[in-house]
Amino acid sequence: MPSFRALPPSRLRQPRTPTVGPDAKSIHVPVARAMVDCGVYCDGARLPGKYTHAAALRKVHEIEAEGRDAFVWVGLHEPDEHQMQTVADVFRLHELAVEDAVHAHQRPKLERYDKTLFLVLKTVIYVDHESMANAREIVETGEVMIFVGPDFVVTVRHGEHGGLAGVRRHLEASPATLQLGPYSVMHAIADHVVDTYLEVTESIETDIDAMEENIFSPQSQTNMASIYLLKREVVELRRAVAPLVTDLERIGTDHEDLINVEIRRYMRDVLDHTIKASERIASYDELLSSLVQAALGKVAMQQNVDMRKISAWVAIAAVPTALAGIYGMNFEHMPGLEWTWGYPAVLLLMTTVCVMLYRTFRHNNWL
Repeated sequence: MPSFRALPPSRLRQPRTPTVGPDAKSIHVPVARAMVDCGVYCDGARLPGKYTHAAALRKVHEIEAEGRDAFVWVGLHEPDEHQMQTVADVFRLHELAVEDAVHAHQRPKLERYDKTLFLVLKTVIYVDHESMANAREIVETGEVMIFVGPDFVVTVRHGEHGGLAGVRRHLEASPATLQLGPYSVMHAIADHVVDTYLEVTESIETDIDAMEENIFSPQSQTNMASIYLLKREVVELRRAVAPLVTDLERIGTDHEDLINVEIRRYMRDVLDHTIKASERIASYDELLSSLVQAALGKVAMQQNVDMRKISAWVAIAAVPTALAGIYGMNFEHMPGLEWTWGYPAVLLLMTTVCVMLYRTFRHNNWL
């Protein structure tokens, strides 16, 4: 019979597993999966039909060749690197801004790449909760990145909230605004986001008022965890809003060659609202710092009251303990051992001293 030689384990056929890495063939998800909407706008109205991002830009160029103004607005939601790069190749977006748009977690900022502005906005939403004691999160944040060029707008949104469909419908119902060009879209989005800042700060103010009432109420128990949670959320909100003030101020001075006068006027109104929200958040931050100190003082006072009560009861209990300890030493010659009324007299003495101490502590508000 022929002999068979066993193969070593390393030579045995192993099941194939998909490889992930730069050398593996990756399956690219089409841009359409990440595209929320794509529209071509001319003379303040949206042209009928559905377009890809590349076809929309070609249509804009055809309209511009006729001497009319037009632009395309592409909306993306959490695109991957391939999807974002495909769009960037068509609109010639800078690679650094494209990288920021894919990875997100950027601070609010405004950057310029030749004739393209890149604006990063933090979106916020107030998370409803029954009480501060049960809350785990008060403010949820996301991001919106806006690329604005001479004839295009590309918006990239991260997060489940902050959708821009309502902004698009509002603009499409206002042809006069759309006729101002692609920067009117940037203004509309910034105005929408900043308005949510004011709405969220009003909701947080209600939580702070309730927290303040709880801290200064003498009968309530102070929950330090809730105060620190609210403080953390206000700090997160401050980081989302405060850096935007400086960048919005630059729009009216550094980019006059790109943005027309009317849009700059609108952006000044957005700046005013941003400053209002930033100042309101700063005041909340200071107020919460004061509330933390007040809460710590209240907790310390409660601990002092508890310690006084404990000390008073210990002093009362020390009297019978001392007498019982003395008579528990079992000496033969001790006063009152052979006296018939000795035991009742000692109990009466202990009771009298304890009652006197109790009345004294009650009079001094220790009990």
